[in-house]
Amino acid sequence: QVQLVESGGGLVQAGGSLRLSCAASGRTFTSYNMAWFRQGPGKEREFVAAISWSGDDRNWADSVEGRFTISRDNVKNTVDLQMNTLKPEDTAVYYCAAQPRERQIGIRDYEYNYWGQGTQVTVSS
Repeated sequence: QVQLVESGGGLVQAGGSLRLSCAASGRTFTSYNMAWFRQGPGKEREFVAAISWSGDDRNWADSVEGRFTISRDNVKNTVDLQMNTLKPEDTAVYYCAAQPRERQIGIRDYEYNYWGQGTQVTVSS
């Protein structure tokens, strides 16, 4: 299995940027497709972005396309989420997740087996 630890959250003004990082340890990192999900106050957890084990395939939620970028470093065993032009509605706890690479990149949380503890992102207006 794999252990995931997120970092990089914080408080930012609307229009600003943040970069989240997720460090993986345990089983070989390239055994997993990776994703970011988020859960805002009073909301269900929702898909943000995903990347295949090789980095060749990516997927984004419509709400973040053009503003957020997902990337991974298979040497450092990290997956990052660069968030630009942040909006108050992006306020949420952001979670890193992993699914076995044999599966097609998923956009639903039940498709992911491993989760980090989350990092808070707060965007002020």
